[in-house]
Amino acid sequence: MSLPFINKVREKRFFANEMTQQALADKVGVTRQTIMAIEKGKYSPSLEVAFRIAVAFNTHLEDVFIYVGDAE
Repeated sequence: MSLPFINKVREKRFFANEMTQQALADKVGVTRQTIMAIEKGKYSPSLEVAFRIAVAFNTHLEDVFIYVGDAE
């Protein structure tokens, strides 16, 4: 079962001077493993974590997470 959204976390990290997963995790207040799982689409972050990720990249939530609907 896939998540109903895609994310651009990896892309945003690349364009943020190739920020490491650990650096993003530290900014957001989660583990590197959480960032890795989010990037791979294996974990759906809480709304708070999603907003924190967007803030870490100084962008809007919808620039990082794109809703694609229920994948059935």
